[in-house]
Amino acid sequence: MTTGALVLAATPIGDARDASPRLLEELTGADVVAAEDTRRLRRLTDRLGVQVAGEVVSYHEHNEASRTPELVERVAGGARVLLVTDAGMPSVSDPGYRLVAACVEADLPVTCVPGPSAVLVALAVSGLPVDRFCFEGFLPRRTGERERTLATLAQEPRTMVFFEAPHRLAATLRSMASVLGEDRQAAVCRELTKTYEEVRRGGLAELAAWAEEGVRGEITVVVAGLDPATLPPPDENAVVAEVLTRVAAGERLKDACRDAAARTGLSARALYDAAVARR
Repeated sequence: MTTGALVLAATPIGDARDASPRLLEELTGADVVAAEDTRRLRRLTDRLGVQVAGEVVSYHEHNEASRTPELVERVAGGARVLLVTDAGMPSVSDPGYRLVAACVEADLPVTCVPGPSAVLVALAVSGLPVDRFCFEGFLPRRTGERERTLATLAQEPRTMVFFEAPHRLAATLRSMASVLGEDRQAAVCRELTKTYEEVRRGGLAELAAWAEEGVRGEITVVVAGLDPATLPPPDENAVVAEVLTRVAAGERLKDACRDAAARTGLSARALYDAAVARR
């Protein structure tokens, strides 16, 4: 048998005109189209004016475990399997990772049709630094778990991107303001590329107050990373004590000083000399 391929394809996040010519080609030419919601797929193809010739099957969070082996078998048998989700790129907070991992494990071809992404669109319009960023997806629903997760991001210097449901947005922004700081700059991006697209920018406390009135639509939140300039200067004595503790545990002094210097911005040579003097 000839080997087929798994094709991940990004679909429009709002405006159907953002569909790429390659997406249209794959929709009409795939042997199997695995869709997160087959009804939404049908509405999309109607808007695009294309007809799916291959078999259409559902692939969502409730059946991906059972359907993945079947789709892997179809790819291995020579089929071109197209995977699409409701909007954006499959596997980014949507079904897809499990199938990709299974195809990779089976040494089957996996390729991608790039396209719309709420993460990148929100970053681009946020007005926040985009040279380095991280995507955190959805935060936990429970307040305690959410704030513990945010605490692990409190020192993150990169711009952070989150997805959130509209009915939880106010609570999430309150948690962010509490943990990351009321004045930490952020942008709430709503209904990106759609008719009522809106981007609200400001401090987290200000945005939380705005969201209390109620927000609708698909939400992406972009939050500025921690500005290192706002941190107090490192305590050299405490850093030297940490270095000596690591050396006592068996680490080389030079290595411990180099690592501590990279984390704190202190001079590795100065730390080395101080550690030797204290020993």
